[in-house]
Amino acid sequence: MLKRIPTRSMNWILMITLAILFFELMFFGGGLFFSALFLGFLTFLGWKNYRTFLGKLLFWIGIVSLALNILTMYSVRFLFIGLLVLFFREYRRSSHDPDYITPRMMKGDREKGEIVTSKPLFQHRFLGDQQTEDMPYQWRDINIHGGIGDRIIDLSNTVIQDDAIISIRHLFGNIKIYVPYEIEVSVHHSTMFGNVSIFHKINKKMLNETLIYETENFQQVKPGVKIVTSVFSGDVEVRRI
Repeated sequence: MLKRIPTRSMNWILMITLAILFFELMFFGGGLFFSALFLGFLTFLGWKNYRTFLGKLLFWIGIVSLALNILTMYSVRFLFIGLLVLFFREYRRSSHDPDYITPRMMKGDREKGEIVTSKPLFQHRFLGDQQTEDMPYQWRDINIHGGIGDRIIDLSNTVIQDDAIISIRHLFGNIKIYVPYEIEVSVHHSTMFGNVSIFHKINKKMLNETLIYETENFQQVKPGVKIVTSVFSGDVEVRRI
């Protein structure tokens, strides 16, 4: 059922939870920190002496007390309530199970022997959206990490003569990559929560999964683009243009 929850709704829940956690640690962090530290030490002491009755007692007292201590945090309460609201809302809206298409797994990858240093197309940015230029531009491999925002990469405005690499590690937000028809594609995508759409072949909701997809002639025909994405919560779309 979690796979049916819209990604943007999940992103809002997670970002608000992090904001509440931030303020909670700022104003009440001392008590929470020392309490968690003491209970953690108690649990560790019980685990080291778990063979004895006293060790078992200390271990389980520490585990239960630590769990109750975490559940008293307002951020954790909000997360649970938000997930329950989304769960029951999507349960009411769901009418049938989605169809999943299993990608064909391919083996092998080619190593790159040359390294070129130049000004990157994208900068590492924690907040805000980024996209490639609307006018023609010179291609340079992309290797970035980001926090919150969308990333749009349009390969129709550049020329790829050999192989290209797009590597994006992101927290919250969507990634859209537009690829010309004559370019072969390899996609390696992992996410905690989000939807992935690759051409007309794959369209599925993912929950703590990894997906690998290659076009039929990727290993033999050039040019090609290798796309590696890792997103905590967000949608990834690869489309022909």
